[in-house]
Amino acid sequence: MNDYIVTVNSTVDVPKEWLKERNVPFVPLKYTIDGETYQDMMGLSSKDFFDKLREGKMSVTSQVNPQEAKEALEPFLKEGKDILHLAFSSGLSGTCGSMQIAAAELKEKYPDREIIVVDTLCACMGEALLLYYVLKRKSEGMTVKEAADWAEEHKLNICHNVTIDDLYHLQRGGRVSKTAAVFGSMVQIKPMIHMDNEGKLQVIGKERGRKKSLQKIVERATEQYKGWENDLIMITHGDCIEDAEYVAELVRKKMGIGNILINNIGTVIGSHTGPGVVAVFCMGSER
Repeated sequence: MNDYIVTVNSTVDVPKEWLKERNVPFVPLKYTIDGETYQDMMGLSSKDFFDKLREGKMSVTSQVNPQEAKEALEPFLKEGKDILHLAFSSGLSGTCGSMQIAAAELKEKYPDREIIVVDTLCACMGEALLLYYVLKRKSEGMTVKEAADWAEEHKLNICHNVTIDDLYHLQRGGRVSKTAAVFGSMVQIKPMIHMDNEGKLQVIGKERGRKKSLQKIVERATEQYKGWENDLIMITHGDCIEDAEYVAELVRKKMGIGNILINNIGTVIGSHTGPGVVAVFCMGSER
């Protein structure tokens, strides 16, 4: 059995140190704001980035192209390792397609290596939560194919419960429809969003007031998580740590889970959500 490495895209939105501790390389997407182009996870700080958005600056994101994907993956093949790549949802980006093209081309060059790309149909810390459980399976002795099969079987059990201040950024980037974006213009109406089974963001409701919207995403997670392995809950936020900590306290009370990872949403995903987003991610019965 060959040794293998698990790789991801930068859109997992966990700290770089978290990935480094687990020996998980990431393939970054890019974004351009205020005339400068940066690599996700290696550009502006979250505070500086969201301050620019609040000033009215626009951030435009770009996917990983096949050549960039090949350059990122090939060094591990040269080391004699197989690769399992957990890709950013194909429902939101062409990055997964680029990773798949790169894998096919590299397979021709390295026919003895396994190079598997899983379309996670997840985004942000939903990708990271799937990664977390895949790494657990790897540590338990699963082969690269077994781990990939496990990820395929369980990726739709990664539940994304999201609330944002408004839908402007998502609508501008084509991630939700103009009709759905009307919710975002209503005073004190906070849209509720989830990731559907096609890996696309869908508006599933609205709540009046910020506190109610934060409570609602925890209520949904509480309904979903029962009976599933949940030894870690992940929470992301768009430069609103107090709201994220409030959600974490609700998770502790309602779900009885104390192991919680909170992190700022990344600059690529944050380009589309804008500041003020809060999301909770768990394993559950259905999205």
